Amino acid sequence: MTARIYQPARNAMQSGQGNTKTWRLEFLSSAARSLDPLMGWTSSSDVQSQTRLNFESKEAAEAYAQNAGLDYTVVEPHKRKPLVRQGGYAENFAHNRRSVWTH
Repeated sequence: MTARIYQPARNAMQSGQGNTKTWRLEFLSSAARSLDPLMGWTSSSDVQSQTRLNFESKEAAEAYAQNAGLDYTVVEPHKRKPLVRQGGYAENFAHNRRSVWTH
């Protein structure tokens, strides 16, 4: 079995960083998916591809994969640069503003 260890990205609909601190071990699918002709559902006989394990650190996920005898790849996250303005959000409503505020 081959596994992928990665740190999940934040939800695109939220600005918070929730669920981005943990590391996830996800098994790659070893069997092809098939299409059910009656309902149109996609199914697979590979149960492992539906399993996702969460870990507190990358080292813990790697240790689990090594103890289980799994081949794994680690995908490092792309850290985004924090956007910190000098005045912050309050700068939008400052009374001593020198430029016109528009959207």
